[in-house]
Amino acid sequence: MFFPPSLRPPPVRRPRPAELRIDVEHGPDRLDGELAAIHGRLHQPGHRLHGLPVVATDDPDLVLRWREADGEFYVYVDDVRHHRLAGYVVFNRLIEVNRHADRCLRAPHSKFDPRYRRRGLATAIYRWGLDAGLCLLTGARQSPAAHALWHALARHYTIGCVDLRDKTLTYLGREVSPEVLGKLSTRMFLLGRGWTLDRFTAATGMR
Repeated sequence: MFFPPSLRPPPVRRPRPAELRIDVEHGPDRLDGELAAIHGRLHQPGHRLHGLPVVATDDPDLVLRWREADGEFYVYVDDVRHHRLAGYVVFNRLIEVNRHADRCLRAPHSKFDPRYRRRGLATAIYRWGLDAGLCLLTGARQSPAAHALWHALARHYTIGCVDLRDKTLTYLGREVSPEVLGKLSTRMFLLGRGWTLDRFTAATGMR
């Protein structure tokens, strides 16, 4: 974790959630080129990514640059010492949910250079989003790294499973059977700071 201690929420012990499918593995192909291209845009005068707000971290080598576009949030981890992009996290809107759920739900996705993995970078950024009040929803599948990350976050935030069909969320509880878990419509959510299950149900129209 690289955020100052004052920005870190206190640990809360919660039950281990049911495991979701792990059937996506993103290979390293083209990752170096993608990160290099984004880094170049961040430092290209006149480009829309140039001059983004900067947030310092505990690590003097790393700064965060972030932007919002059409309700989606992009957080870039810039290694200013080695002049390269360590990785980024995007909090995407979900076309699968209704307009009510779209107001509070985002699907996080991250890509990091292997040299910067296992340093808590993605975890800290996900927690930044959760502490800012975003509620997060998984995709139909998860990579092993994302799966482990969600398990870690579930120790600090309210977690649950839903069935997502026809833009409607149906609450399935904190744990589901293996048969239900195997369905592509089964998703997992994390509630952001300040949210309760009742408030989330009312805000999203969850059944």
